[in-house]
Amino acid sequence: MKLIVFGASGMIGNRIVNEALAREHQVTAVVRDLAKIAITHPNLTVVKGDAHDADHVAQLVAGHDAVVVSVIDRSDPETPPRAAHAVIAGLKRAGLKRVVIVGGAASLEVAPGVRLLDNPEFPAPYKPEAAAMAEVLAIYRAENDLDWTYISPSMSIEPGERTGKFRLGGDQLLTDAQGNSAISTEDFALALIDEVEHPRHLRQRFTVGY
Repeated sequence: MKLIVFGASGMIGNRIVNEALAREHQVTAVVRDLAKIAITHPNLTVVKGDAHDADHVAQLVAGHDAVVVSVIDRSDPETPPRAAHAVIAGLKRAGLKRVVIVGGAASLEVAPGVRLLDNPEFPAPYKPEAAAMAEVLAIYRAENDLDWTYISPSMSIEPGERTGKFRLGGDQLLTDAQGNSAISTEDFALALIDEVEHPRHLRQRFTVGY
């Protein structure tokens, strides 16, 4: 497949690019700073750009089979919602329907109708970023013309091992027997590319965890 990844130089985006290349897909990595992509690969094309201009998005995505958006900006929580609107408009202009979004965990439920974000103990410094990613989910849920999938990680996502042993869930936070909620970036990327190759959650959110 021909995939294009926005936010390809980030912690998660980088693993998504690596996983896609390992499966012999052709990948266009979109970054704001070309120096942040250090790898070279015959199936990799690196371009400078961002996901905030619909016309630019339309130009970049043309000719690809699917789009992956991994846009998280802790310095400006408004970035992901702006990018969501631009990506949706750009895909429609390009006539491309398939988009997979790297989402947040805070919109997952910890009890019926209660999101992690709504927990009084949720850390205040992370609330603006978490609320922005929840808004991105709402933006895509209102979208009926694209084949979107929003993937939430577990509460903790860090670089680690590619085990291939994880669980998929829906709108509820996944925890293990000890109450931990975690996934490695490598296994998250594996689950995401699985979804790109074999869509099972069209116009849905799902989550990944151990």
